[in-house]
Amino acid sequence: MAAPMELSCWGGDWGLPSLHPECLTVMAYAKFSGAPLTVNTINNSWRTPKGDLPVLVSEDIVISQPAKILSFLRKQKYNADYDLSAKQGADTLAYIALLEEKMLPALLHTFWIEAENYCSVTKPWFASRIAFPLSLYLPGKMAREALNRILLTKGGPPLYSLTEVEAQIYRDAKECLNLLSKRLGTSQFFFGDTPTTLDAFVFGFLAPIYKVCFPRVHLQEHLKQLPNLCRFCDDILTCYFRLTVSGHSPAGQDTADANLQKLTQLVNKESNLIEKMDDNLRKSPQHPPRKLTTLKLAAGGEESSPMSRLSP
Repeated sequence: MAAPMELSCWGGDWGLPSLHPECLTVMAYAKFSGAPLTVNTINNSWRTPKGDLPVLVSEDIVISQPAKILSFLRKQKYNADYDLSAKQGADTLAYIALLEEKMLPALLHTFWIEAENYCSVTKPWFASRIAFPLSLYLPGKMAREALNRILLTKGGPPLYSLTEVEAQIYRDAKECLNLLSKRLGTSQFFFGDTPTTLDAFVFGFLAPIYKVCFPRVHLQEHLKQLPNLCRFCDDILTCYFRLTVSGHSPAGQDTADANLQKLTQLVNKESNLIEKMDDNLRKSPQHPPRKLTTLKLAAGGEESSPMSRLSP
């Protein structure tokens, strides 16, 4: 019997199981490969994240970083790439490198650097999932780490200013989206009818941009002009996370159906009880109806009342 595996990750919103791209990637791969993960989301104030997420725990083994987590799952025989050829495996590595080089900086900028997005969406959302007083510090720390990561890869010569960096990373991201759209074409997934590691990474990077309601939607507008990539994200949410395109879980409908079923059972029980009471009444001894006594009028033409008869 395989050891139980628990995945700690950021929770979701806007119809996503997680807002965090790396957490979303691991969660999608686990669904694709059939790995039985117990997902613990950082979705309430008393659970404080310790270290980078996602984190996989299996017995005394603790693993972070998506690539290492996916490698561990493959060693446990949960392999979403089992049917891929050597060339397809090489293509997977190339496209993942493309995503990390071209797409990740724009994703980080959209969430953590774009001031309006950060102040109105990212910071309050993550702060609400973190215990006080760490909630006052950790979102700012995550924003600084995102900026350092962007500048590390994009801030060298000849791009010195943040404005120049911003323009370049969005050009690169749009180019990456166009390449992904062309590669996907009309297929359901990138290598046919079965999702693989590449599909998990693409979904993890694209779904947050596609679904989160930001005030500044520069990259989202371009993504929505590529309908096959939008359909790709919607299909994975619907098929593997049981979420509809509108972001509502059928679990809500299941709850309504369960409540309706309980109500129907209650009504049937009440009906049976009423029928049983009617049967008991019909079988009970019947008594003749009591005659109402007619009140006689007094001499003055007024009706005599019991109180008047009791009067001296």
